[in-house]
Amino acid sequence: MGKLDGRVVLITGAARGQGEQEARLFAAEGARLVLADVLDEQGRAVADETGGRYVHLDVSREEDWAAAVALATDTYGRLDGLVNNAGILRFNELASTPLEEFLQVVQVNQVGAFLGMRSAIPALEAAGGGTIVNTASYVALTGMAGVTSYAASKAAILGMTRVAAMELAGKGIRVNAMCPGAIDTPMSNPGEGVTSEALDALYGKLVPLARIGRPEEVARLALFLTSEDSSYITGQPFVIDGGWLAGVSLF
Repeated sequence: MGKLDGRVVLITGAARGQGEQEARLFAAEGARLVLADVLDEQGRAVADETGGRYVHLDVSREEDWAAAVALATDTYGRLDGLVNNAGILRFNELASTPLEEFLQVVQVNQVGAFLGMRSAIPALEAAGGGTIVNTASYVALTGMAGVTSYAASKAAILGMTRVAAMELAGKGIRVNAMCPGAIDTPMSNPGEGVTSEALDALYGKLVPLARIGRPEEVARLALFLTSEDSSYITGQPFVIDGGWLAGVSLF
């Protein structure tokens, strides 16, 4: 018996990185999947390999969300879970951040999570309840120079998670947030040819566990929050950062 046997889950940003690993783990645990992304070729490949269905989804577009939820309910007859994983990251100092760049990050990260939750609620309620897992960030809880747009959007996701959890508890829908630190994904990797070993060396100076995180580790947290293992948990941020938030070491 898998932890998600019979459950239908929609995962955004599923073509690579954390979303891809969530898709693979959820499929191994028995979930029936709708995988969404804007990277169509990669997304379809992951869907084929996991036995899921793929849908092109620009998370900032209401009509794309409606189509994704409809695919889940038309194909499987229900929707039991949503993982809002899709996101983008831009590095820039506050004084140098163009308004266009700031709004682009907010549109994908913050508006995308908002539209995802709002779009999924009717189907989750019709299924008798379900789960929403939002991907926030370490920087939703503490500061980091150079990521004003990203931090603003991720802090907003955390705020929306708490409000949604309160509003949806009576409908049997649990809403939680993951707050990853540095994870070895294409979004956080600074460039082609940078190895995991090089990233470990960089973050080994910052993180108590002395390495960058792996997307498989975030996927296991997403599984916990989507499964019955977390049945009495809602409205909470779950930090997965190798101890980064714990403090600063001088030695």
